[in-house]
Amino acid sequence: MSAVAKETGLAIPGAVVGHYVDGRVVAGGARRAPVFNPALGKAVREVALAERAEVDVAVLSAVAAQPAWGRLPALQRARVLFRFKELITRHAKGIARTLSEEHGKTVADAEGEVTRGMEVVEFACGAPQLLKGEFSESVGTGVDSYGIRQPLGVVAGITPFNFPAMVPMWMFPVALACGNAFVLKPSERDPSVSLVLADLLKQAGLPDGVFNVVQGDKGAVDALLEHPGIAAVSFVGSTPIARYIQSQAILHGKRVQALGGAKNHAVIMPDADLDAATEALVGAAYGSAGERCMAISVAVVVGEATADALVERLTRRIAALKVGAPDAAGVDMGPLVNDAARERVRGYIDGGVRDGATLVVDGRGVVVAGREQGFYVGPTLFDQVRPDMRIYREEIFGPVLAVVRVPDYAAAMKLVNGHEFANGTTVFTRSGALAHAFSRDVEVGMVGVNVPIPVPMAFHSFGGWRHSLFGDHHMHGPEGVRFYTRLKTVTQRWPEPEAVRADFSMPTMK
Repeated sequence: MSAVAKETGLAIPGAVVGHYVDGRVVAGGARRAPVFNPALGKAVREVALAERAEVDVAVLSAVAAQPAWGRLPALQRARVLFRFKELITRHAKGIARTLSEEHGKTVADAEGEVTRGMEVVEFACGAPQLLKGEFSESVGTGVDSYGIRQPLGVVAGITPFNFPAMVPMWMFPVALACGNAFVLKPSERDPSVSLVLADLLKQAGLPDGVFNVVQGDKGAVDALLEHPGIAAVSFVGSTPIARYIQSQAILHGKRVQALGGAKNHAVIMPDADLDAATEALVGAAYGSAGERCMAISVAVVVGEATADALVERLTRRIAALKVGAPDAAGVDMGPLVNDAARERVRGYIDGGVRDGATLVVDGRGVVVAGREQGFYVGPTLFDQVRPDMRIYREEIFGPVLAVVRVPDYAAAMKLVNGHEFANGTTVFTRSGALAHAFSRDVEVGMVGVNVPIPVPMAFHSFGGWRHSLFGDHHMHGPEGVRFYTRLKTVTQRWPEPEAVRADFSMPTMK
């Protein structure tokens, strides 16, 4: 048993992270993959990789459990989620420490992740209100119509490594509240939190089989996409995989929402509060080592004087950042998730230098004392970045901020609206008129005004445009309820009752 498990009482996996099927942990077969502690740079456990037959068992368990769960009144389903929310609140710090150990983000950042996930649980607790239908009286003579939302059946979630607690909780609470059963396929890079969540759901009273977990790689993903028992698939990850998920899900007759990559721009106007913008950019670009789909990776600065002043402030502020062990006090940024991610980010930095961008702060040489083998890349800042460079066009998913200089607001808008990704964006300005115009005209799914990471609250919906979203529905909020239900419209007429009068004559069998 790990130290975190002893301290918190959480059911944290030991040497091998298995599956969770029909209310219990299943060890899985012989095929395994290492799970690393990124700060140490070494494997700390293994994860089972499900074969197709193991996925089939999990789905069939969900198929068997869903009808009874779906027939429960929404209020009773909500009570299970209320108890789950209380358990998450009680164990938030232990969950955060568990995911920090496998992902590498700081414990404080991990605690924030758990909180944002829990907010969707709170939203889903409103199931009785969220699932209220609509009624129209007398659509015709003596005819009424009403609409009801019913569960799809069994749905699957395929979630990324960068938010092993939050993104699953963006999916399954809403799906469960709507009466579906859920099969989760978490990232094999940081799988332990998935089993912790499964155990807490069981403690909250969720019937066995309604929530199952299959660990695995592409083989498990394909098995879910092709399984006839799965009605819908939710996904968060890179754009190439999101496109693949959408095409395969549609091919096999499933509803799909697949959130892809991002290249989030922050437009800095000359009238902006540059000190506030600097603080916002540093947190948004380098928090979680840049491994966020809503990280700001491009600062579009209007005017040369504004750009000079901002770069000077950013350089000073970056020098004060502390990179280190995720559980150490005062650390701003931990490691990347694995060695492949580190080498990928280093490769982008190398490429930016070759392409002629000005490397203002170089994070490639960062070494953390006592964590020399950890997967660290320090905060990196490029200036004079051009739109034709790879470091501008592609999602780096690391602690790299690119400054692009433009002469005016129109050029900034053209840049943001012309990028293939359209997940999030923000503008820093003191002008209400400009902020209003930006919010109206920018062609991006999530927009901030003087807000560095404009992630919607749980009762709104999350999703981008263009190549950042594949499918018709955004995640959680009202869009999540629509995604996990199907609409049924009933039109009914009842015959008018015949007039009943007293009959004083002898009854006969006429």
